Amino acid sequence: MAFTGPAEDRLAIRELVAAYGDAVCRNDAADWGALWAEDAVWSLPEIPGMERIEGRDVIVSTWVEAMKDFPFQVNIQTPGDIRVDGEAATGHTYTSELVHDKEGKRQRWTGLYTDAYVKRGGQWLFASRSFRILDIGVA
Repeated sequence: MAFTGPAEDRLAIRELVAAYGDAVCRNDAADWGALWAEDAVWSLPEIPGMERIEGRDVIVSTWVEAMKDFPFQVNIQTPGDIRVDGEAATGHTYTSELVHDKEGKRQRWTGLYTDAYVKRGGQWLFASRSFRILDIGVA
């Protein structure tokens, strides 16, 4: 079964994933950054310079710079798997992203995040996210 563990924790993780997409759509660095554990790792191995980013502060500053290239983005996050084990969990999330770059070029990105979550102070956070591009097409 793709979804295991307490329903309350799985719901909180679903809301974490949804909040990620919402913060991206609003280009809100404070809200987006609040979703990450302080010692988190963000990996985008197919994007030069973003192969492995460590620590919430560095993750957020890297994201802020990257978002300058994409002034418009609609980011839909759909969990495909959540497995909770105490105060740790793993899962994967599919993304559908409509982006406009700073030159106005429109693209549709489809991707897959492999996630690790951690519960700290009663709140679920991203411990790590590793993104793989499944497809980039014309929007």
